[in-house]
Amino acid sequence: MKTAGLFLLASLMAPTVWAHGHAGPVDDGMPDAERIRFCERVRDHALQAFYNRDKGRPMKLFDEDGSDGARITNRIIRRIYEEPQISSPKKAEAFGRATCNEMMGSKPAPE
Repeated sequence: MKTAGLFLLASLMAPTVWAHGHAGPVDDGMPDAERIRFCERVRDHALQAFYNRDKGRPMKLFDEDGSDGARITNRIIRRIYEEPQISSPKKAEAFGRATCNEMMGSKPAPE
């Protein structure tokens, strides 16, 4: 009887222990979540542009179709090629992220 009572008590307490301290899932329908993911991809393009510039490769721009994505990404790529102050991968990532967040009007992603 003692074991059954202990088992019952443990099974009632388990869900409350598991649920404690975990953040809920991010709603993918939120515009901020979408902007954060987009700026992460733009940051990756900025890093690739830095490596291409560093190796003397020509600038690769996206075809601009009137969307914000191609316009923002191309602006960042052009600036990375023009600015010698962007001299490390970390600076390229930071520049890409900051410029994207500024142009999209979103808050920076939490680290």
